[in-house]
Amino acid sequence: MPSWLGLTLLAATGLAGLAWLAVLLDPTRAWRLRPVAEDAEPRAAPTCWPPVCVIVPAHDEEEVVGESLASLLGQDYAGEWRVVVVDERSGDRTGELALELAAGDPRGARLSVVRGAPLPRGWVGKVWGLEQGRRAALAPTAGPEPEYFLLTDADISHAAGALSTLVRESETSELALNSRMARLHCESLAERLLIPAFVLFFNLLYPMRKVNDPASPVAAAAGGCVLVRASVLEAIDGFERIQGEIIDDVNLARAVADVDPRLRLAVSRSDVRSLRRYSGVGPIWHMVRRTAFDELDYSWLKLAGIVATMLLLFLLPPVALALSVALSAAQALDAASTETWVLAGLAGVSLATLVFMRMLYEPARALFGVSRGWAWSLPLAGVIYGAITLDSARQHLRGRSGAW
Repeated sequence: MPSWLGLTLLAATGLAGLAWLAVLLDPTRAWRLRPVAEDAEPRAAPTCWPPVCVIVPAHDEEEVVGESLASLLGQDYAGEWRVVVVDERSGDRTGELALELAAGDPRGARLSVVRGAPLPRGWVGKVWGLEQGRRAALAPTAGPEPEYFLLTDADISHAAGALSTLVRESETSELALNSRMARLHCESLAERLLIPAFVLFFNLLYPMRKVNDPASPVAAAAGGCVLVRASVLEAIDGFERIQGEIIDDVNLARAVADVDPRLRLAVSRSDVRSLRRYSGVGPIWHMVRRTAFDELDYSWLKLAGIVATMLLLFLLPPVALALSVALSAAQALDAASTETWVLAGLAGVSLATLVFMRMLYEPARALFGVSRGWAWSLPLAGVIYGAITLDSARQHLRGRSGAW
């Protein structure tokens, strides 16, 4: 390898190492995945528990909707509360299963099922489902007008005290929006490779410490569990402002922050869990592909920048380390002419960069309880997510929308 090429690789790998070191030393410490909801000090109960309506937009969720709704009906909330399921044009038995639960469960009187109306022009399916649920909850015959809406997905399970905890926090801190990042399933090989990285990347994009700081411009939420004040939702005209947004949770948080910046986002270790299982890379690929290019505002310039950045940060360090080792071995056999100090520097810098990545990934690994060896898998996960982003752009180019 010519010396100029070795020096170029050394400089590029050093740049990647400095980037990862900057992430490690950033004051927000986003990679630590804090706060964890279950670690928070218990809040005092409100003097009067406000009425809450839970809205569950559901589309083709027959495999999980029963367990999800049973967890909602099992809440120990002391105030008035009810659950509205919006069967948003499902092609399976999602709506029928919800109706059967409402009729057959002793707690089913709290549960009502709304058949989704045709999708209006300009709306995406989930947001339209949320809006229909809100309208149903505010109907004159629906009961007490809710002071909060809990927005959740049909594949999320909630511990019995989850709703009470959310309301306690929101009432005590006067929050406009309070969200939990549900604990994703992480048992299959694909899940262990990609799920901790997914949570890490989300937190690097939207550091929770910044989201939870009213003075910060960063706003975000996790759509599987969002408690929002009804008065704030009314102030932004319900869900109309985000009617066409595929990434509904983050855009809802931004709209709420325009009215009231008191937001809270936390990771859930156990109380809020996803029931979705991913047996291979394919289902995770499809899940992320739906929103990846939308996250870049459909900008080809941003796509080029993010792909170049991911190649630099994730692919270059392990490739540089392997190349330096191979060339050092060849040099020992007089088969390579690259200067020794260049190869030594390339090996040292690339190894240090991988160590930085491993340190940064450790909290995500620990949160999901996967073995320590997986902490070295971040480069591979990053390359895969880069490929998913490219595929998301390709799907957009072919005119295939990822929204239901």
